[in-house]
Amino acid sequence: MIPHANTTGRTLTRRATALAVAATAAFGLVATTVVPAEAAPRPVVKVKKIKTKTAPYGGKATVRPVVRVRGPVTVASKTLTVKKEGKVVAKNRAKVRLKPGKYRVRTRVTFRTFTVVDGKRRYSAVKKRTRSQKLTIKRGQRPNRADPISEWNCPAWAPIKGNGSSMIYHLPHQSFYDRTKPEDCFRTEAAARAAGYRKAKV
Repeated sequence: MIPHANTTGRTLTRRATALAVAATAAFGLVATTVVPAEAAPRPVVKVKKIKTKTAPYGGKATVRPVVRVRGPVTVASKTLTVKKEGKVVAKNRAKVRLKPGKYRVRTRVTFRTFTVVDGKRRYSAVKKRTRSQKLTIKRGQRPNRADPISEWNCPAWAPIKGNGSSMIYHLPHQSFYDRTKPEDCFRTEAAARAAGYRKAKV
């Protein structure tokens, strides 16, 4: 009886596999699995929103660009252009100091991506990302203590006079208030007591 062609083919395949295994064992060969190289990470440049900031009382808040960078990227510049009521108050600055108020801010970042070929970087042309947003700078709370505004006077918002030599504080309605040269001025009695002062008796 003549064997079927499919049966013959399967037999030959099994014999070839057996011979390959035997050869591997005879020559000490180790089978290896080829792992494909990992793809290079994609360059990511994202301009993020600047969050609301609070300026210290009587001062300014510092604002900088917020940019997230990942992968083969070289950043050339990160700048801010700021407008208030349509008027430019800062242009192409790396950082700005802003008083409390409402602003329009444009963040601009320039960068180049690159690939590594034969150990050397090959850069792309310069690219850019921009983002415009509204930004609010809040006014910080007044501090509990202040310096005198003159030899005899405290700020209106911190009227309590502290005499450093006696460590006594005087309220505006007390007898020696006008005759006291303040070395410290306080917004509240609690603040004066926390600084180590005691209240004048009259």
